Amino acid sequence: MAMSGGIDSTVAALMLHKEGYEVVGITMKTWDYAGSVGTTGKKETGCCNLDSFNDARMAAVQHGFPHFILDIREEFGGFVIENFIEEYIAGRTPNPCVMCNTHIKWRALLKRADALNCDFISTGHYAQVQQHSNGRYFIRKGVDETKDQSYALWGLQQDLLSRTLLPLGTFRKTAIRQLAHDYGYPELAKKNESYEICFVPDNDYRGFLKRKVAGLEEKVDGGNFVDPSGKILGKHKGYPFYTVGQRKGLDIALGKPAFVTEIIPETNTVVLGNEDDLNRTEMQVNQLNWMKFEGITGGQEAVTKIRYKDKGALSNLYTYQNGIKVRFYDQVKGVAPGQSAVFYDGDDVIGGGIIQREANIVLNG
Repeated sequence: MAMSGGIDSTVAALMLHKEGYEVVGITMKTWDYAGSVGTTGKKETGCCNLDSFNDARMAAVQHGFPHFILDIREEFGGFVIENFIEEYIAGRTPNPCVMCNTHIKWRALLKRADALNCDFISTGHYAQVQQHSNGRYFIRKGVDETKDQSYALWGLQQDLLSRTLLPLGTFRKTAIRQLAHDYGYPELAKKNESYEICFVPDNDYRGFLKRKVAGLEEKVDGGNFVDPSGKILGKHKGYPFYTVGQRKGLDIALGKPAFVTEIIPETNTVVLGNEDDLNRTEMQVNQLNWMKFEGITGGQEAVTKIRYKDKGALSNLYTYQNGIKVRFYDQVKGVAPGQSAVFYDGDDVIGGGIIQREANIVLNG
């Protein structure tokens, strides 16, 4: 059981323990706090700090099951953090939580589960694992739509899903808070939840990039803001410090609201437009992982989410080159290359992938 020390994973562990499972708690150390934040004096928050480790261990000890700390800093930093940096340098907007779940966290848990002869791995995510009549495993949305985390789990492959238990998927957050009280941990119900990227706990990804990439600021400073026609509007502070859809913090006065509509790293150019310029009807998605079905049929209908809090938009999916093309029924706003696109059949995840830079593609037929 992956235990962060927070309410969700702690309650999930205690639920499984009460149901009769032999639970082994695992807390993963993914990063070093001191090397990830600036000199703001901000106190450690969220996961991966000593207090969280102690909270997880205490719950395990009090209920009589073992607990281990698993150091995956090298794996995590070598993939998740490097990918995060590379994506911004490439002019894209990464989703490190998806990358961590897909490539690091679940694999690390499964490896340790095998070493300990455990049958299953489990987390405190608000989602469900189901098995289709075709034998394939897939993620279904959590019952609590306000907490649903299915979007972040699209990359899990079949061997991982077949051994994953998600106890919280059929519960609402209010019920989990009550269970925390019932289990004797009322303080967990009051514990603040962390929504920041775990290795950027001060939420300043620009500062993180500057600290991690030597000379980055000097290399990219002074590029051009341009309008959609290519007219120069002013100078910016470097393309990696902007994301598609951004409106605030542009530090340029145009007499009207401006939005980042495109980032062109090759020329250190940031394109600004009005809100309507963010609209797209098509996008290309690569690096796919299919769940409910082995693939898609041409023109398959799905609801596509392009960001975590997105409600989703009705679309058709077509095979295209080494990925798929998504054609939306209506225009969608803020398609950001590097972010995840997740495809749903009702509440069920069909699969997902990474949005590519080409936002509009001509598809024959």
